Amino acid sequence: MRRPLMTLAALMAVPVLLAVLVHALGPGGRTDAVPERRRPDLSGRTLDGRAFALGELRGHPVLVSVWASWCDPCRAEFPLLAGAARELDGVRFLGVDLRDAPGAARAFLAETGAASFPHLADPDGRLALELGARGVPETFLLDRQGFIVDRRIGALTQDWIEGHVVPLLTP
Repeated sequence: MRRPLMTLAALMAVPVLLAVLVHALGPGGRTDAVPERRRPDLSGRTLDGRAFALGELRGHPVLVSVWASWCDPCRAEFPLLAGAARELDGVRFLGVDLRDAPGAARAFLAETGAASFPHLADPDGRLALELGARGVPETFLLDRQGFIVDRRIGALTQDWIEGHVVPLLTP
């Protein structure tokens, strides 16, 4: 009699675990605690061919978005990201275009209105790896000294921007 109860309990636990996973990884995204305080060193060529180094943005909070033109959640979040880049004076924005065709990436930026800030090409995933990205979209928030202080896995929301980015604007 004890064996069937254990089997029943295990079977009942599976849907609960699946529900927790779906909620955590679902379309709402989530914020992960940053495991260590570190300063990524991102540099390379932007999609418009200019040389860029993240160190140039020191002294400002920086929002780094890892994205790709083939990513549907990226397509959904980019109008919000472009709007935030226009409205949040004092925050710098940087895109990291992961494993994408340059023409498709430039067309994506023109379509979503996000060509106003630099986007580094990352054809081999080296820059995303330097950040600690696990996929797209993923966002990293850096403080004025260039250290990662927050991250968002999944699409950004206005609430996340207001709750995590805006507070960095006060010295």
